[in-house]
Amino acid sequence: MNSGLSLADHITLELRADIIGGRLLPGMALVENDLVSAYNASRNTIREALHRLGQEGLTRYVRNKGVMVRRPGLEDVRDLFKVRRTLELQAIHTSQPLRDYQSDRMLEALDATELAREREDWRAVGTHSLAFHQHIVGLLRSPLFDEFFTNVVAQLRLVFCTAPDESSFQAPWLARDRHIHELLVEGDKPAAEDAMSCYLDDSEYLLLQMLVPDSHH
Repeated sequence: MNSGLSLADHITLELRADIIGGRLLPGMALVENDLVSAYNASRNTIREALHRLGQEGLTRYVRNKGVMVRRPGLEDVRDLFKVRRTLELQAIHTSQPLRDYQSDRMLEALDATELAREREDWRAVGTHSLAFHQHIVGLLRSPLFDEFFTNVVAQLRLVFCTAPDESSFQAPWLARDRHIHELLVEGDKPAAEDAMSCYLDDSEYLLLQMLVPDSHH
C-alpha cells in the first residue's frame, strides 16, 4: 500500500479499477452505507471518493437515487477519441525502438485478450484490449499521461458496456491490436501509426452508431 495515498485515494482507485474491470456497470448505484461497511471508512471519506469519481466523469448524482455509475453519451465518446488520437498516435510517432519489456507487456495484454475471447468473457476482452492501448500510451514515458489515460480507459470501459451485443463489438479488434504490435516490433512506425489511426476511426464510428438509438431519450 502506497503510504503517500489517503484512504479516499485508495477507495477512488479501487472503484475506478472495478469500473475498468467491468465489475461496476453504467446505471449501478454506489450506496454510501454499503461502501462505508465495505471499506470500513467514514462517511466523509466515502463522499470524498465519490466526489472524485464524479470529477473524473465516472459517476453522477441523480436526484432521489444518489450516486450512480455514469453512462457516457455521444459527446463523451467524441471527446474520448480526440484524446485517444492525440495520445496513442503521438506515442507511436515519437516512440523509440520497442524494448523487450515494452513488447512483453503488450503481448501479455494481447494473450489475456485471446484467453478471454476463448472463454467468451467479452467483458474481460474489452478490459484487456484497453490494457494494450494503455501500454501504447506508456511509450510516451509520462506518468502524468499514464494516470490521465487510466481515467480515459475507465470511461471507455463504461461506453463498451452499453454495447447491445458486446461479443460482436469486441470480436474484430484483437487481430488489429496484434498487427499494430507486430509493426512496432518491426520498427515500422509509419505503418503502425496508420493502422492505429484506422483502428481508432473504426472504433469511434461503431461506438457512436451503438449510442445513436439512445440519443433520442
